Amino acid sequence: MSRTESTMEPLGLMAPDFRLHDVITGTNLSLAEIVNAKSAKRLGLLVMFVCVHCPYVKHVEAELTRIGRDYYGPAGDGPIAMAAIQSNDIDQYPEDALGPMREQALRLDWTFPYLLDSTQEVAHAYHAACTPDFFLFDSGLRLVYRGQLDDSRPRRNGFGNDEPVTGRDLRAAIEDVIVGRQPGAEQRPSIGCNIKWKTP
Repeated sequence: MSRTESTMEPLGLMAPDFRLHDVITGTNLSLAEIVNAKSAKRLGLLVMFVCVHCPYVKHVEAELTRIGRDYYGPAGDGPIAMAAIQSNDIDQYPEDALGPMREQALRLDWTFPYLLDSTQEVAHAYHAACTPDFFLFDSGLRLVYRGQLDDSRPRRNGFGNDEPVTGRDLRAAIEDVIVGRQPGAEQRPSIGCNIKWKTP
């Protein structure tokens, strides 16, 4: 398991557009369709780069379910639009392919879209580096938070800690966005497995 930090892109960047296949519904969804779904008043957008096999994602995936329930809503009508994106090369890592992705989403009761970035173009556009990697945008789709979920890390090969998974950092940033406040500029990078890029 390689330890890779998120790139910490400059705040204020606009969310790159995309159209990707949702493994839950079997439809293709654009960024605009995700933001405008259910005619809900969206106060922000959370884009999460995750996968099936990564130990760092497994460590936090239940908290992602809770964040989805609390902010996206069980029917997708919450104040924050959300999407999870899987960008690993599924030829090299078939455990991250469509079937296992769908099983993961159903097991965890993810109601937010779970999208396959088979060309990896979206990961490149967002400059995603690791799984998990989090990008939070305000209602104008400007980047206001990028970084870690919280301080918890899975224990493996001499790394990690016993901190509980709370989602503290990301939740605080989401709460700021909901009330129209800018999250603090002191943000710590996420750490996870590197995205498994296709070989040229």
